[in-house]
Amino acid sequence: MNRPASASGTGTASSSDAVPVPGPAAQRAARSGPGRRWGGRATGRRGRDRGRAPLGVALLWLSPALILIAGVVIYPAVELIRASLSSYSITGLRLGSAGGRNYSKVLHHRALATVLKNTGVWVLCVVALTILISLALAQFLSKDFFGRRVVRWAVIVPWAASLVITARMFTLIYDYYHGVLNHALLSVHLISKPIDFLGDDRWTMISMIAVGVFVSIPFTAYVFLAGLNAIPTDIYEAALIDGARPWQVYWSVTLPLLRPAMLVASVLNIIYVFNSFPIVYTLNDRNPGFAHDTSITFMYKLAFKSAEHDVGMSAAAGVFNVLLILVVVMVYLRLVKWQEPVNR
Repeated sequence: MNRPASASGTGTASSSDAVPVPGPAAQRAARSGPGRRWGGRATGRRGRDRGRAPLGVALLWLSPALILIAGVVIYPAVELIRASLSSYSITGLRLGSAGGRNYSKVLHHRALATVLKNTGVWVLCVVALTILISLALAQFLSKDFFGRRVVRWAVIVPWAASLVITARMFTLIYDYYHGVLNHALLSVHLISKPIDFLGDDRWTMISMIAVGVFVSIPFTAYVFLAGLNAIPTDIYEAALIDGARPWQVYWSVTLPLLRPAMLVASVLNIIYVFNSFPIVYTLNDRNPGFAHDTSITFMYKLAFKSAEHDVGMSAAAGVFNVLLILVVVMVYLRLVKWQEPVNR
């Protein structure tokens, strides 16, 4: 039985006496201390400030990236808008402000409808064919076979080579008189006379699309190959145990899990193909006018190759190109529902 200590302080408590333990609230108060209880607001702010880098240090670390963005992105964009609102002489000297006349002249240009149609056909066909062929190629490269490393190296060569060199090589392949393609087709008796692949209006766009697909496949195939290698094999084993057939596994397992890789490849290919100047210009430079031009080569010819020779109109067309590619990408992302669903 516990005995209380004497009031005079001479009594001693027994070793079996219970020592009162502070409650949780008291323990929290003791740990926090009076400074945290009464000045906790200021103390918490000081703690947060100690974990935050000074603004000057943060700007010092970010300054290389900020300078690069300002010099490569912001300054050219500002100059492009300024040039689109200016009037220039035929030699490129700025004559003054033009207001919105350059934009009006671009919108009323006689070749604008043809250029927009060519741009849509070019981007849609190249991206669609690239995605389909790259899916099959990535599936093949993911298998284990003799010489797989050599095949992978060979696939990446068209992407590593310069686009101008590749396009110039295809001009030699497509040549009417001495082209390898015409010679091969004539040898197997598929055609009776040579085809002017780059001079005949029926074949020019098809020939350019073939080159665009050729140079776009390596990057896209490797993106899909990385996506395939990231899929766990346990999922395939579980699907086969459940009795799924190979086409069902591919449709219900592989394609859904490849969706992030397909989204990245599609968006990047849309941007790259839309802005592909070397292929279209190199293959189409012998043809006058704008019959086979896309919006990128149209913008260039307005300033340097057409009768207009108008830098202001070319800059206005460049602004339209930027807005057009942004709208196309946002519409595509909206259609494929790129945002992850929110878990509720």
